[in-house]
Amino acid sequence: MPVKIRLTRRGRKKSPFYHIVIADSRAPRDGRFIESIGTFNPTTNPSTITLDFDKAIDWLMKGAQPTDTCRSILSKKGVMLKKHLLIGVKKKAITEQQAEERFQAWLTEKETKNQSEKDSILKKKEEEKMKIFDAEKKINEARAEEIAKKIADETKATEVEESKTEEVAEEIKADKEKNSDKTEA
Repeated sequence: MPVKIRLTRRGRKKSPFYHIVIADSRAPRDGRFIESIGTFNPTTNPSTITLDFDKAIDWLMKGAQPTDTCRSILSKKGVMLKKHLLIGVKKKAITEQQAEERFQAWLTEKETKNQSEKDSILKKKEEEKMKIFDAEKKINEARAEEIAKKIADETKATEVEESKTEEVAEEIKADKEKNSDKTEA
């Protein structure tokens, strides 16, 4: 029975989520499997991978063949490197201690690289937010200036109208006084 390490798709339409499983190669993609060893979520940035490291190595050492995608996932997590080092230990090319030191060195290097990538992604997101905020701020300032200009124009217009109405009222008063003087005389 040829055993494969492969992905089974879960999740909604256009929102994939995968389980990393050990399955018979003749079984359907989303069908029967022997064991689930992890998950893979490609929709996050960066992709989220959870993996049972020991089970993956155990199945690889038993002869399970990973598909291309699973091979790259296992390589990212260090399972393939660990398998390579364990084979070197079996052949007595290196000791277990040397293998563990090499693996830990690779692991720390990988973690620092991943952290720097995450930091750069977060920094880019913050920069984009600041650009959007600055653009909105400029738009709001322009709107405020336009509103202030409109209000100033309206107040000038109302002042002119008020002064005209006052002048007309004074003229009417003056005319009434002249007419009242004429009627008295």
